[in-house]
Amino acid sequence: MAWGESKAWMRGTASGKLYQALLDDALNQPVRNAKRKKIVHPQEMPWEMSRQGLLKHLLNEQMNTRMETVDAYMQIVPPGSRSGKHRHLAEECLYVVEGRGYDLHQDCDVEITDTYHWKPQAEVKRYEWEAGDVIYIPPSTIHQHFNADRQRPARLVSATNRIYKYCGLNDLEQLEDAPEYDSKVVLDADLIKQYLAGKVKEPA
Repeated sequence: MAWGESKAWMRGTASGKLYQALLDDALNQPVRNAKRKKIVHPQEMPWEMSRQGLLKHLLNEQMNTRMETVDAYMQIVPPGSRSGKHRHLAEECLYVVEGRGYDLHQDCDVEITDTYHWKPQAEVKRYEWEAGDVIYIPPSTIHQHFNADRQRPARLVSATNRIYKYCGLNDLEQLEDAPEYDSKVVLDADLIKQYLAGKVKEPA
């Protein structure tokens, strides 16, 4: 055979029904999807005291919903407080449900080869926002949300695309924790009410 390549490809004894597995997966998807949620009720949306801040997850890969590509959460920023600071490869958009404040964004120079490298640019840009606005976060931008109102909370709904993760590019790095973050605290509705009223102090 040409180029003597047959000496290579004829090797090996491994066998498997990999293509059949793809057919079976496609055939079984409707049955599998029938068990996944198309409506998610508030009591099914997990609270999280996270390093990024106070979150209520709306859609997440671990929540067994029909959503295949998007993760979304609501972020509560207490009066006069701020979110954590982080950076991720996936672009993000946030709808400002209530409140007013500003974002700090720092673009990064990125190189993706066998490994992933990023370097923050010197300039930090400030963007003001209020209820009804949409905040856009470009890929690999370091960003943080600040509540400019010391009397009222801000609420933001965040959406990101999980396709990046499926492509092996799940680059997410936390650079600063939210002031309220305490790994020992389990968040619930009663505690959230205290944060909304500004009655909970930052952990020591």
